[in-house]
Amino acid sequence: MALAHSSLQYLPFEQDLKKLDEQILNLEDLSKTNAMDFAEETVSLRAKRDELLRRIYQNLTPWDSIQVSRHMRRPQTRDYLGLLCNDFMELHGDRSFGDDNAIVTGLCTIAGHPLMFIGQHKGRDVHERMKCNFGSPQPEGYRKALLKMRLAEKFKIPVLCLIDTKGAAPDVGAEERGQSQAIAYNLMVMSGLRVPILCIVIGEGGSGGALGIGVGDRMLIQEFAYFSVISPEGCASILWKDSNRKAEAAEALKITAPELLKLGVAEEIIVEPLGGAHRDPKAAALLLEKAIDRNLTELKAKPVEKLLAERYRRLRTMGKYREETLSSVAVAEKQLDPPS
Repeated sequence: MALAHSSLQYLPFEQDLKKLDEQILNLEDLSKTNAMDFAEETVSLRAKRDELLRRIYQNLTPWDSIQVSRHMRRPQTRDYLGLLCNDFMELHGDRSFGDDNAIVTGLCTIAGHPLMFIGQHKGRDVHERMKCNFGSPQPEGYRKALLKMRLAEKFKIPVLCLIDTKGAAPDVGAEERGQSQAIAYNLMVMSGLRVPILCIVIGEGGSGGALGIGVGDRMLIQEFAYFSVISPEGCASILWKDSNRKAEAAEALKITAPELLKLGVAEEIIVEPLGGAHRDPKAAALLLEKAIDRNLTELKAKPVEKLLAERYRRLRTMGKYREETLSSVAVAEKQLDPPS
């Protein structure tokens, strides 16, 4: 069931949708309070709204897609847990420092597959977001994830990783506790873990924070999610010393789902409901479940040695590059930094 109109929050390019949703809601309220029949008018407005939704979301710019991936109502890790399984047994702590709420780990069954679940969670309200450090994991979060992956390997069950973070925690405490080492060690161990690993980007996939649980046999990405070495704002600040040029940076970075599929970074795009996952979380969860079932069934059928060989080959051949002459590089640099 889709979210109620009153709970929706509209992005800058959705203002015409807001007007239609308000008209639909008003007619529905009038029908309830005055016992009047506006069914025909409501159906017509819904059809008009859906057509507008389709037109808008078929023509999103990269920056528009990134705004959708950050939508306040977009389903997060714990939302999907509640929609995909009813037997989740959460496992806490890294046995070294503490329990990081930005990374959720535990055992569950999804689409009939027993698995080790690992996901990044941002939180909903201010209290939960503070508790989860706004989805930016600490070193203990990555060590917790690693501990649970090794447990999955011991009992020969697949690992499912849901990625949704702006990036790993960059504060002094995180660095003092070995943030970069924790992420790097996860990359090394995950590359050789002897069970299937399925990674899915459900929102933001930012930098090393995403990579820390993002090495696997396949990378799937939801239609309006993104995966990048840096945020568009950060990229614009570095290249042009102006974060307001974030839309240009988003275009240049090639970080949206279609671009990632072309580059071979992602193997599959998971289609979202009309208007994005935030408009219909249950439908989004169903589409996610089907993708998980299909991919895990294929990965579990592979012998371990073949699985590892294909994973290694995937990691070594990921992405594409183009060789340029020195003159063309100079021209490109001049275009990136035009004279003021």
